[in-house]
Amino acid sequence: MRLTCATLLLTGLCIATPGEAQLTMRLTAPPNTPAGATIHVAGSFNLWNPDAPGFALASQPGGEYVITLPDDVRGAIEFKFTLGSWETVETTASGGDVENRSFTIPAVGTATFTGSVAGWRSGASQPSAPRPSTASPSVSILGDSFAIPQLMRTRRIWLYLPPHYATSTKRYPVLYMHDGQNVFDAATSFAGEWGVDETLDSLRRKGDRGAIVVAVDNGGTHRLDEYDPWVSTNSKYGGGEGDEYVEFLVHTLKPYIDQHYRTRTDRLNTGIMGSSMGGLISLYAALKYPEVFGRAGVFSCACWIAREHVFTYARHAKPLRPLPRLYFVAGALETKDAEPARDQREMVDSLVAAGFPVGAALQSFIPADGKHAEWFWRREFPDAYRWLFSGAPPRRAKSRSRGRD
Repeated sequence: MRLTCATLLLTGLCIATPGEAQLTMRLTAPPNTPAGATIHVAGSFNLWNPDAPGFALASQPGGEYVITLPDDVRGAIEFKFTLGSWETVETTASGGDVENRSFTIPAVGTATFTGSVAGWRSGASQPSAPRPSTASPSVSILGDSFAIPQLMRTRRIWLYLPPHYATSTKRYPVLYMHDGQNVFDAATSFAGEWGVDETLDSLRRKGDRGAIVVAVDNGGTHRLDEYDPWVSTNSKYGGGEGDEYVEFLVHTLKPYIDQHYRTRTDRLNTGIMGSSMGGLISLYAALKYPEVFGRAGVFSCACWIAREHVFTYARHAKPLRPLPRLYFVAGALETKDAEPARDQREMVDSLVAAGFPVGAALQSFIPADGKHAEWFWRREFPDAYRWLFSGAPPRRAKSRSRGRD
């Protein structure tokens, strides 16, 4: 059988040859890399999946690891190396976070990236020292193994309570968030945290009424399955468990939170928010259960992964009265041809056609400097939160591009 470059890519063995592939990555690993470990590249081109099929580097004689990316990956990309999970992502020599690597691939021809990894996070043969927690005193762990009966799994769930919660009798709106590892604490994040706790503490000091935030960890290898209601036409992206995950939020987690904490239980005081795949499942949840989620923050939506379904689903959605609030934001620099920005404009158009008016029910922004990264979503969170829960106009609207421009 003749092994083509496309075939070999499935095992990460394809090496660049003129006219075929465009970027070959050559990597030197640190001495503490476990024997037999598989190094993966995760980036803007594969949904930041730390063990995506087809993105494993092949070990070469002399200790080098090599992979050639698919030919359709062009333009500016960002990426990191892992040992197959974000718990074993690359670190500095002292165990600190590594910023996203970046590279611009030419539109035609070939290129080579040469780099080295200084260390790996815990899980390697010589694990790095634990990183200090950055979570504020307002954050606690609701449960390390909270049951998800709809999926027969358990998950860690984080809880943020306003600083004055214990000394007041007030009831608060609730925001449900995904990828909980990245919401509050740099010690558990893989690419930086959103700083939601610090932001809300600061806004409270400025007069905000406060909110409860419930953040659910992603399921690691189950993340793509749980955050996509539809099975992807590309088998490597999985999908198909999004309905069960949303059922968990609606029928298991929300009732628990409402029973045990002083919440405002109505739809206009219940929000959902996430980025990338978390943005996709947030949008889906808000459209499927408009009587539950009247507020939704959709950051850098990975709409493309469910393109054949999600836009049709949106065009058939009907807004309840009073109108919901859906806040969209995507960066102009997220991919080589700005797919998230393009998809966001199309999604806004689809929702407008379904009866969601821009301004009253929709806000859509595409910052020129925005990238598919935690720092970007952290920066955009305050404006989104303030508009979703208080109707405050985004403070930097004049510097942004609305989705229907």
